[in-house]
Amino acid sequence: MSATANRTDTTYTFGVITPEEFDRLSEATSQGSFQQWSGQVRLAKIRGHEAECVGVCDASGNLVAGCVILYLNGRFGADGSVYFGPIGISDDPALLRAITEAIRESARRHHAVSVACWPNVAYRLYSSDGQPDGEPNDALLTGFTDAGWTHGGFHTGYDVVCQWMYVKDLTGITNGKELLASFGKRAQWSVKRAQSMGVHVREIGPDEFDVFADIERRTGERRGFATRGADYFRQFKQAYGADAHFMLAEIHIAEYVADMTAKREALQTKVAQLQTKYDERPTTRIERQLGEESRNLAAADKRLAEVEGYAKKGDVLPAAASMFVSHPNEVVYQYSGSLEEYKPFYASALIQYEAMLHLCVEQGVSRYNFYGISGVFDDPNNEGRGVLEFKQGFNGYVEQMVGKFTLPVDKFRFGVSNLAHKLLRR
Repeated sequence: MSATANRTDTTYTFGVITPEEFDRLSEATSQGSFQQWSGQVRLAKIRGHEAECVGVCDASGNLVAGCVILYLNGRFGADGSVYFGPIGISDDPALLRAITEAIRESARRHHAVSVACWPNVAYRLYSSDGQPDGEPNDALLTGFTDAGWTHGGFHTGYDVVCQWMYVKDLTGITNGKELLASFGKRAQWSVKRAQSMGVHVREIGPDEFDVFADIERRTGERRGFATRGADYFRQFKQAYGADAHFMLAEIHIAEYVADMTAKREALQTKVAQLQTKYDERPTTRIERQLGEESRNLAAADKRLAEVEGYAKKGDVLPAAASMFVSHPNEVVYQYSGSLEEYKPFYASALIQYEAMLHLCVEQGVSRYNFYGISGVFDDPNNEGRGVLEFKQGFNGYVEQMVGKFTLPVDKFRFGVSNLAHKLLRR
């Protein structure tokens, strides 16, 4: 910690810390994440923004809490943001006062109007289908309020930082077979389907980020969300290095054709055998089997006919892409996209399986964070329904986070800023 550390009481001191010191804290506390790590500092600097790490030490000099604060210029001055932090916190009033003072002093040095934070703490847990599982964490809300922060309330829907997260616990899973068995039936089927249709997943480097960004862009245009672009992904990779994983799912046409041809031939043989049996001795059971297998054969013929169109586009076709970030505590599923014309190949499901297997199970990381959902579970027409159902297929649970807190730093400019925002919303 900086030699100019300040004391808030007889228990805690606070001050500026180095990114290296902060990384040790991030790895040691369960609240640590890639958003609160030195990679965030490097990314900010690459993108031309200011960032600072502050920390709180206990009476023995041990670093127990801290955060990375990002500063962006706004209309009335700089605004600070602490994404998924501060970390190492609890509802201990003295600790919350200490980290608050550390943040306030940093913000004053950067001439900030205010600082917003989104602690990486669950307010309440829910089952996969949205049923409450345990009591709400009201004590932390009270602690932040008493320390001078204003809570932004609870809501559903998507925001800068989603209040609702979908998480899968991989504890006890040791291999791919066990991993697949932990999924719901639909997700299991989708993964196996992709594997049987010539889909393969590989990690790509910056030289192929244009392909990644194009898939994300086309997905954003289809679904109506803003996208980042190849330059941002290159900057992210530069900042996070080996902890940033860009995975591309591709259809290998020749493999798909060979597999489908073998399946069609097997179906042709089966239909012919059933037809012979039916001609010799017609029964309802054989008639039903014949009808089912004949439909399967027709479907196989249709898929093989479609391959001719796919083959004109190339031998290997990019179908879906996803970005993941590794941290000692978890792996986060951050960005993704898929091409609608290749939806029947279920490439997105296979990417999830491969990421969980290679980035979590094989590395001994038990927490897989699918990140944001809308938090609406009972409306089939909700904008986030498709995302929710996709993630539910992997059998996880839901965390409702404590949400956003705002700390005024320059009260005059903060008041003017709030007034301006209210007038603009009228």
